[in-house]
Amino acid sequence: MCAVPRFEYSGRSRSGALVSGALEAGSLDAAVGQLAAQEITPLQVNERAPATPGLRRRLGLEQPSGDDVILFTRQMYALTRAGVPLIRGLTQLAASTRNAVLADAIGTVNDDLEAGRSFSAALARHPRIFSTLYVSIIRVGEESGRLDQAFLQIHRFLENEKEVVQRIKSATRYPMIVIVVMLIAIMLLMGYVIPVFAGVFERFDTELPLPTRILIAASNFVAAWWWVIIGAAVAGWLWFRLWRKTPAGELAWDRRKLAFPVVGDILLRGALSRFARAFAMSQRSGVPILEAMNVVSTAVGNAWIGRKVVQMREGVERGDSLSRTAARAEVFTPLVLQMLAVGEETGQLDEMIEEVADFYEREVDYDVRNLSSLIEPILTIGIGFLVFLLALGVFLPMWELGSAMLK
Repeated sequence: MCAVPRFEYSGRSRSGALVSGALEAGSLDAAVGQLAAQEITPLQVNERAPATPGLRRRLGLEQPSGDDVILFTRQMYALTRAGVPLIRGLTQLAASTRNAVLADAIGTVNDDLEAGRSFSAALARHPRIFSTLYVSIIRVGEESGRLDQAFLQIHRFLENEKEVVQRIKSATRYPMIVIVVMLIAIMLLMGYVIPVFAGVFERFDTELPLPTRILIAASNFVAAWWWVIIGAAVAGWLWFRLWRKTPAGELAWDRRKLAFPVVGDILLRGALSRFARAFAMSQRSGVPILEAMNVVSTAVGNAWIGRKVVQMREGVERGDSLSRTAARAEVFTPLVLQMLAVGEETGQLDEMIEEVADFYEREVDYDVRNLSSLIEPILTIGIGFLVFLLALGVFLPMWELGSAMLK
């Protein structure tokens, strides 16, 4: 994305006071137009030399967060509801937005509007910031003259998504910390503690039990090749992340996630709630059903389910009903299928599918809140098993040596 030119200006306000500052615009004429919209008579306007973007920005590390997009959406709702013209509102937001990438994008959108491009088309030029669902709802809001309601619906949707993600992160944070600490403890035991016991056992001329020999062999391997193990773990993690970004890897990983014990069912219902919420919002906003299916396929957050939604779209294009194509997808629960069928029969598809979204969001919220209590028993059993193996390998020969000395 090209940086938006920045202009420094000095002029007089409507009251005659001398003012100065800086603004972003696509050209000198656009900058003068922005000043005129702010009722400032320009005396001097000069383009500032563009700054070289920093390393973090070139690497894409300064992309706007979800909170930035939510705040922008909320501000746009307030401005459009108050009747503020788009160009004027975007000019104000570009100057006040903290994230530089988002500010540049807003400035570019503003310039596109001045050049005659529609608002939704201008937003679509920034797919890394504004999703397909976002742009589609805005386009419908433009065409229906209810842009403020479009921003309100998107804001509520993004807020709900943020809450679900935060709850999942908070629920999985403790188990992840326990697992990491446990792996570090095992590496320290293998690299430093077990060799001390191995040196003690070597002083006795006796055959060690099989568990102890396995433990010592594993410890020797870790002590000699710890750098290989760490390197392989880092390389494996990097390979996994690269593989997951490929279309085939993303599809395979998202499918396997749904089969995970405990978590898989929560992920499935979370994806179905996003499908239902996005589909209901698209229908209520007036998005055509075929376009809505394309939009929703990218909004579910799971490539495997998204592919099934695309297959549903192809079935609807052939003249089949939505409920029958959903049943053939073999990914939707009976509740979703039943609500789709009832919605098609009654003509209240948006209301029925929103009921599904509300139901699954409540279920996911309950399960996420209790996720720690579901995972803790599994972690406890795993830690207990590892402690048992370590204790067996260390203390079993000591018991045998003690018994032999007493004889």
